[in-house]
Amino acid sequence: MSAPATLRDRARPAQAAELAGIPWLAVLDPPQRAHAAAMVVVAEAEVGDLLCRIGRPATFWFGVIDGLLKMSSDTEHGAPITFTGVPPGAWFGEGTLLKRESYRYNIEALRKSLVAGLPIESFHELLETSLSFNRYVLNQINERLGQFIAAREIDRMTDPDTRVARSLASLFHPVLYPGVGSLLRITQNELGYLVGLSRQRVNQALGALQAQQLIRIEYGGVRVLDLAGLQRRLVSAPQAAGRPAAAPSAPAAPPGA
Repeated sequence: MSAPATLRDRARPAQAAELAGIPWLAVLDPPQRAHAAAMVVVAEAEVGDLLCRIGRPATFWFGVIDGLLKMSSDTEHGAPITFTGVPPGAWFGEGTLLKRESYRYNIEALRKSLVAGLPIESFHELLETSLSFNRYVLNQINERLGQFIAAREIDRMTDPDTRVARSLASLFHPVLYPGVGSLLRITQNELGYLVGLSRQRVNQALGALQAQQLIRIEYGGVRVLDLAGLQRRLVSAPQAAGRPAAAPSAPAAPPGA
């Protein structure tokens, strides 16, 4: 029997509707946009497929057109750590490409996802020829730094409701994840993987946040009603009063993005 086709084997040129959802193409001038669009490929990632693997050299700048990915570290040198979720609209890995390093994290599909890739040489060509692209990438890196500083704060939180609230808020980042909008397609199991809590505890936390009118639970996802409220949510009164809680298990800042 032949081996199953790899993600790269399944790649094909991007279609017009798929290109329309790639945010950085809009900042390029028409000739650069046409050239870059011709270099973009897309592929269907199945559950468990790895786009990036620890130790592998970076060859593409990746983005999510539809679906949900997970950035994590899972090696024999320590306990697995989930850094963040990667929802639609996200493009990631520019730090690794800039340094031409090997990946120090894994990117795994949590569900069937449509992903896109720009070859590393095309990425560097745009950096060398487009000021607007440079500004876009610089802004991405700056926003991602703030996101991972917040992730370290979440990692230290012992109140589950607050952990879920702040983790949800990070997935609605309007700059890093412009494709999400106000409704994130995510299951309680998927959110549990990202936050480091059981599905049952995530369900309780979502119910509490809905009661506070911060979110609304909808079929197949979560709609944010008050993003600023999620971002600043304080630890609940019982926890603040000293109620013991389980030690946090995720997420933390990655060694490089």
